Amino acid sequence: MKVAFDVFTGCLSSRFCWSVTLPSEVSSKIRDYRPRLPHRRWAPVAELVRATVAATAPATCDAAEHLLHAIGRIAVWADRSGLPRDPGTWLSFKTIDAFILSGGGAAKDSTMLTCRTWLWRARAALVWVQRGEAPPARLSSPRTLQPPYDAAELAHLRDWAARLPGRARLDGLALMALGAGCGLMPGEIPPIQGSHVRVTSGGVAVLEEKLLSRLVACHSDWEGALAEVVEASGTGYLFRPGREVAAAKNLVSSWHARHQPYAGLPPLSAQRLRSTWIVGRLSEGISAEAVASAAGMASPASLAGYHRWVPPLPRAEVIRLLRGRRP
Repeated sequence: MKVAFDVFTGCLSSRFCWSVTLPSEVSSKIRDYRPRLPHRRWAPVAELVRATVAATAPATCDAAEHLLHAIGRIAVWADRSGLPRDPGTWLSFKTIDAFILSGGGAAKDSTMLTCRTWLWRARAALVWVQRGEAPPARLSSPRTLQPPYDAAELAHLRDWAARLPGRARLDGLALMALGAGCGLMPGEIPPIQGSHVRVTSGGVAVLEEKLLSRLVACHSDWEGALAEVVEASGTGYLFRPGREVAAAKNLVSSWHARHQPYAGLPPLSAQRLRSTWIVGRLSEGISAEAVASAAGMASPASLAGYHRWVPPLPRAEVIRLLRGRRP
C-alpha cells in the first residue's frame, strides 16, 4: 500500500497494489487462448485481453474461457469501432450496452446475454475497485424454498422408486437416500461414490467428510436403501454410474424429467427431498446448530424459512423440556 500526503489539502490518500497467483492450468488456458478470429484483428488486443482476464483471478478453466471469450469479443469490437485500447473503456456500461445492442456478430440473442453476464462479472471484479464505482444493485427476489414432502407422499414415492425397472430403481433409491436420508444438496449427489460411504462400529452410515467438508450421517430410515445402492454400485457412483465425470449439467434434473411418478404423486425433486430431511430433523428436536452444520449452511439463521413446516411440539413434551433434566 502506498500512502501520499497532499500539502495543499492536508488529506492523505492511499493506493493498494496486490498480486494473485493463478493455478497452473488456468494460467495455461489464458496464455494459450486463441479465438477464431483473423490474426490481424486479434493481435493488437491479445495481450491486454489476457492481462485483463488474469486480473479477475478466475478460479477455474471454464471461468477463464468464458471471460476470455467475452472480453476478447468486446475488445476486438471496440478496436474496430475506434475506441481506445483500454480495459476500463471496454468494461464501461456505455461500451457494454453498445456492444450488446450491435449484436457483436453473434447468431443468437442468448449468446449475447451470456456474454453480457460475463462482462458484468469482469467489471464488478475490476473497474469499481480502480475507479471507486460500486457495482450496480442486484435486483432479485428472495429465494423460494421448496416445501418438504409429507409422510404419505414420501412413502408413496419410495414405493414407486422401488418398483422402477433395472438401473432406474437404484438411481431413484440413491436420489432419495442421499436427499431425504442425508440432506444433500442436488449438486452434491452426483459425485458421491460407494467408497465415500463407511459404516461405523455402531452401524451408522457416514459420508466422507473430506468430500463434503462436514459431518453427514444417514438417517436410520434410509440406511437400508443406501446400503443396497452401495452394494450394487461398489466403489463407483451411486447415482447414474458409468459416467466418466463426477458431475454434469442437468444430471439430476434430467433424471426427474424421464421418470415421472404415476398420477396423483408429486414429481420427485432433489430440493424437496433435502427440505424433507431438514424439516424432519428439526421436528425430531435436533438442535438447529447441528442441523445447519450437517446441511452445509453457514449458520442456523439459514433455517429460518423452514420453521414454518416444523409442527409444534405436544403440550406434554413442551412441559417436559421446560422442566429440564432431573438431577
